[in-house]
Amino acid sequence: MTDTEEPEPQGTVEPRDATPPDVVRTRHGMFSGGTGDTSGYGGIARPVVMPGPGEEPLPAGYERVVEGLRLALARSDGAPALADAVRAVVVYRGEVTLRVPREHLVAVARLLRDEPELRFEMCLGTSGVHFPEDSGAELRAVTHLQSITHGRRLRLETSCPDADPHVPSLFAVYPTVDWHERETYDFFGIVFDGHPSLTRIEMPDDWEGHPQRKDYPLGGIGVEFHGAQVAAPDTRRSYS
Repeated sequence: MTDTEEPEPQGTVEPRDATPPDVVRTRHGMFSGGTGDTSGYGGIARPVVMPGPGEEPLPAGYERVVEGLRLALARSDGAPALADAVRAVVVYRGEVTLRVPREHLVAVARLLRDEPELRFEMCLGTSGVHFPEDSGAELRAVTHLQSITHGRRLRLETSCPDADPHVPSLFAVYPTVDWHERETYDFFGIVFDGHPSLTRIEMPDDWEGHPQRKDYPLGGIGVEFHGAQVAAPDTRRSYS
C-alpha cells in the first residue's frame, strides 16, 4: 500500500446496487384529499423509507456473525447460499437486521441457534408490522434473538403479502415464541404454519378481523359481551 492509498474499511456491509429503496408508504399532510384547503399544508407528502442494506459498518463482532452464517449455510446439506437465504443485511443505529425470505426462515434460525460461533440460543419474541401500501410485502414478522454466549442481539425480518399471509413458525426452533406468534396472528393476521396451537390469545375466538392492522377501523364497531349488545361509540350519544 502506497502513502496515497487509503486502507479499506473493515466490517462493512457490501451494498447491493440492485436493491431498490424500501418505501413502505407515503404520508400526506392534513387537509389533503380535495378538502378546499388553500394553506399549502395539504400538499405535504413524505415517503416512509425503511433502512436499506449497506448503509453503515457492522458493529464490532457482527462481521463474524454474517461470515459464520455464510459458512454454516455452505456446510449444511441442501441449505441455500447466503445471497439467497439473506436478502439484505441492514445496520441501523447500531442494530443488525437480517431480512430473510420466509421459505428460508427456519433453516437460518436453526443455524443461528446451533452453530458454536453464532449461538443465538434465546428468542426474545416475535411481533408483526403492517404496511398496507407495500404491495406484495404488506405484512412483516420480526423476531429478536440474543446470544448469551457471545453477548450479541440480532433481528430477523420476513415478509408476506396480504393475499397469502403465511410464514413458517419458529416454534420447533424456539418454543418460547408460542404465545408471541399467537399474539401476532391475533392482532395482524399472520398465519404461522407449523405452530402447534395457533389460536387467538387476546381477542375472543369468534372476533372478526385483526385490530392492529392499519386498515382496521378505529371506531364504530359493535362489540358483544356474554350475549349483551354494546352500542358502537359513534352511536351511543347525540351531540346535535
